[in-house]
Amino acid sequence: MSKIEPDLPSGYPIILASLKELVASAQLRAQHAASTAMVEMYWAIGATILERQSQEPWGSKVLQRLAADLKTAFPHMRGFSRSNLFYMRAFAAAWDWSEAPVRGRAGALPWGHIIELLKLKDPVVRDWYAGQAVEQNWKLQVLEHQISTGLHRRLGAAPNNLEARLPSDGAELARNVAKDPLVLDFLGLTTEAEEMAIEEAMTQRMSQTLAEFGRGFAFYGRQFHLDVEGEDFYIDLLLVHVPTNRFVVVELKSGKFRPEHLGQLNFYVSAVNDLVKFPGMAPTVGILVCGSKHDPTVRYALDGSSQPIAVASYTYDTLPPKEREALPSPAAITAALEQGTVGESGEPE
Repeated sequence: MSKIEPDLPSGYPIILASLKELVASAQLRAQHAASTAMVEMYWAIGATILERQSQEPWGSKVLQRLAADLKTAFPHMRGFSRSNLFYMRAFAAAWDWSEAPVRGRAGALPWGHIIELLKLKDPVVRDWYAGQAVEQNWKLQVLEHQISTGLHRRLGAAPNNLEARLPSDGAELARNVAKDPLVLDFLGLTTEAEEMAIEEAMTQRMSQTLAEFGRGFAFYGRQFHLDVEGEDFYIDLLLVHVPTNRFVVVELKSGKFRPEHLGQLNFYVSAVNDLVKFPGMAPTVGILVCGSKHDPTVRYALDGSSQPIAVASYTYDTLPPKEREALPSPAAITAALEQGTVGESGEPE
């Protein structure tokens, strides 16, 4: 005879959901605390090695023996390899744990992130990436990508008139969204790809596309339709920059920048402000993404632009050939426009 379940109080599902959230939150805090304690321990081991090496010959053989002894003493713990001891020493040499800002940055990062950061020799650049990784909660793969593509050099580098057209917040906006070049290696295309193929590839990999544009971008529409009193126009990509609550119009040009490109983008930005923008939203900005550009020409064109605009180029140069071959080809992506979606093999499904 089956056991009859008692009737549950009406508020039980809500209470259960709140307790699940409480447990998950406690688990996350415990994991974070354990990670921070481990990083602090690694720094202390590295500092001990540094101190001993400054007083007596603690070379590779001693570290090999130390690694073996620590593994024997703590067989269930990982991380005591000889190579990891060298990373601990480099960690202690790079950062002073007694400084509160260091504990705030390094203590909030997993050990894998710290190892990646230690590959940077410039301490200022290293600290910048550490701060960005904490602030933006980057996964290790994202940190590796941003370092390899020189994000610290690309931010704010795109020619723009944002500060002139948006005096109140244009300078800060430029530092966040005016990136040059945009590294689109994850699209698996070439410099000869047509605009439609670029647009399709960006849509297929929207999460990576938004990450490359910068923090706080959200997708709103592709080939977004504008009805201007009976005439039809289509915006390549329409994004939202959530931190500043504004639309961002993105136009793609596969070739070299031409001044007339800004005329079209000016029109789209004006139309979005008039026809699409919601009450309370900040003024719309435009980003023109082109295959190449001559900066003096861009500057002259921006001076005559009535709307806030940035002009960025794009590159695929950072993608290794073998990885590029594993991604969909321009032909596959173009074919997908008519035949369906692009599969993992790089061919239309």
